[in-house]
Amino acid sequence: MQLLSLNIGRPRPNPWKGIGLTGIDKCPVDGPVAVTAPGPKGTGAVGLAGDRVYDVKHHGGADQAVYAYAREDLDRWEPELGRPLADGCFGENLTTAGLDVNGALIGERWRIGPDVVLEVSCPRIPCATFQGWLERAGWIKEFTRAALPGAYLRVIEPGEIRAGDRIEIVHRPDHRVTVAGSFRAMTTEPELLPGLLVAEALPAEDLEQIRGRVARQRPGR
Repeated sequence: MQLLSLNIGRPRPNPWKGIGLTGIDKCPVDGPVAVTAPGPKGTGAVGLAGDRVYDVKHHGGADQAVYAYAREDLDRWEPELGRPLADGCFGENLTTAGLDVNGALIGERWRIGPDVVLEVSCPRIPCATFQGWLERAGWIKEFTRAALPGAYLRVIEPGEIRAGDRIEIVHRPDHRVTVAGSFRAMTTEPELLPGLLVAEALPAEDLEQIRGRVARQRPGR
């Protein structure tokens, strides 16, 4: 398992969401990049030095410090989209090889290189910026149906990483809630929501929303 590409965003106009800029245009970089915990959502800070988000209400912060997507899943999308997909084109910071990102467990921890440890926190939920960036009508629904969302990660141990670093799974929690499974529960299969409550590493705001939705599902509500 390997970090195939390390991608940093370049600010560009965002006509798709009514905010000035977006950082979705991510490109591979050479050399080491510092990884640190960015603190709470709301400032635009993320985990990688030189990167940031601009929709500070919905993105960034400790639970969305780093976004990973598997090269194998980009390859699966290429015939569907009818074009080659470069590393970083889904807005991912980490393009991985040999790692089942969507099959990762919520709370699973990865060591990347000698120092950095990241923890899988939640799936990516697609937005209008993502759809506009790919210039594909109906992309949000298409991406949701496929349930290949990629994973957001929080920073447990800071340090430096670079393309080519080895990825090692150093911890798996004692449950079966995967990135893809949690995504399906939150989107197209709400009957699966009760099963997410064992995944304590989900962001606190997500767990609060899930508990509320589960309560409303109960008979008599």
